[in-house]
Amino acid sequence: MAIGYPSADGGTVVLSDVDLRVERGDFLTILGPSGCGKSTLLRVVADLLPPLSGAISVLGHPPARARSRREVAFVFQDPTLLPWRTVRENVELPLQVGRGSVTRPVETTADALLALVGLAEFADRYPDQLSGGQRQRVAIARALLCNPNILLMDEPFGALDEITRDRLNDELLAIWRRTGTTILFVTHSIMEAVYLGQRVLVLAARPGRVQEVVDLRPMKGANGGLAREAPEAVAAMARLRQLLAGQVP
Repeated sequence: MAIGYPSADGGTVVLSDVDLRVERGDFLTILGPSGCGKSTLLRVVADLLPPLSGAISVLGHPPARARSRREVAFVFQDPTLLPWRTVRENVELPLQVGRGSVTRPVETTADALLALVGLAEFADRYPDQLSGGQRQRVAIARALLCNPNILLMDEPFGALDEITRDRLNDELLAIWRRTGTTILFVTHSIMEAVYLGQRVLVLAARPGRVQEVVDLRPMKGANGGLAREAPEAVAAMARLRQLLAGQVP
């Protein structure tokens, strides 16, 4: 599959020769230099952009079906909350926009999801009364409202300080364990990729392509976790750094 942007002369290829399978319940982190196609790959999965060539199947069907059934949700780096709506109302927004396309039952509530992300007491506040990390938690709760099978996350913690980022990494892992949601997570942080991911997709640029998929599951515990300071984590980060630097054939 080739991924890029259509144009009159056939399109601009961003990522080529993509051959990738993601199993249900996987936590796939995605690393690569700027411009290699990380975000573009997520856009194709979300049916925001068609592939230039080849085919993609999401949950066994074309991406458009998964999108129409709200089986795929997207969390961006900017939480994009509506400032005139309370936290609860922001979480409930997917049920009020494109309501006719919600074809699956919503089995949870905004309040339950706010409790899941640790914001139950902030439900009646407004976005400008929250910290950056709290706003991102609201965005995650909103994405989970329609019980998505796949959660796409495009550098959601990239603008946060390191301590807040580490805390949200821990919370995201806890949510993944509880829900079993398949997560594709784009990051520029090698540490974050290793700490969160069960597998790491390493992309290369010029030309954009899949360089390697690094399987971290053998070094993760029974709950999918790994201490940041563990020797296995340090070794994995060193290998990923070499891959990104082009030092591994």
